[in-house]
Amino acid sequence: MNNSSFFIVGKHAVIEALKNTKRKVLRLFLTEESKKSIHRHSPKKNLLKDTKVYFKTKKELDKYCNKEGMLHQGFVAEIEHLEKIQLKEFVKEKNNLTFVCLDEVTDPRNIGSIIRSAASFNLNGLIVKERHFPSESKLMYKSASGCVEYLNIFEVSNINTTLKYLRDKNFWVYGFDANSEKNFTEMKWNGNNILLFGSEGFGIKMHTAKYTDFNVKININKHVESLNISNSAAIVFHHINQQKKVS
Repeated sequence: MNNSSFFIVGKHAVIEALKNTKRKVLRLFLTEESKKSIHRHSPKKNLLKDTKVYFKTKKELDKYCNKEGMLHQGFVAEIEHLEKIQLKEFVKEKNNLTFVCLDEVTDPRNIGSIIRSAASFNLNGLIVKERHFPSESKLMYKSASGCVEYLNIFEVSNINTTLKYLRDKNFWVYGFDANSEKNFTEMKWNGNNILLFGSEGFGIKMHTAKYTDFNVKININKHVESLNISNSAAIVFHHINQQKKVS
């Protein structure tokens, strides 16, 4: 295996990687049935044209998922990382941007689901701490259902420094905290915004919270303690996307 490569599994994760012209797919492992599925998914374009394809039985592909207990659906690919996007370059001369920023969120399933929702509801990118981002996680890629290929992901060395920099560039930082007084739907989501979510166990760290401009919450039934972070994020992303459509 190439030092800069890793494996992903799952139908949508693999097919979207094949469709992404910026992604290098080194090897593809398919069952005969999954090959037919690729052709049905993209009848006008041969997605397998420039890729080394190996046909395996379902049992042979199981070895790529044994540790995680995942379903590969007959799709396994060895891929290389996408070229990293520099946040400072991306924000130059752009307005009306909305990013989600994760503070100490490390579960790959949650991160993958957040990526999927962020791409679905037209956010401009995800900001994550480089050493906390599971960039080679099969679980994350499968949970994202191919959306890793369509969302700008900015890996930064320090979240606090990044938030400070973006505030200086006229971004508003909203910290999501269940103990806040204000419901997020009361806000006007104009201009440049950062949606800051902390870990499910501890929330936003104290030394990160001081970089927020507003603290907001999602109103839920008083008998329910909390929502999963990926569900919370999806609710917020959908609301902001709808508001921006009509503004």
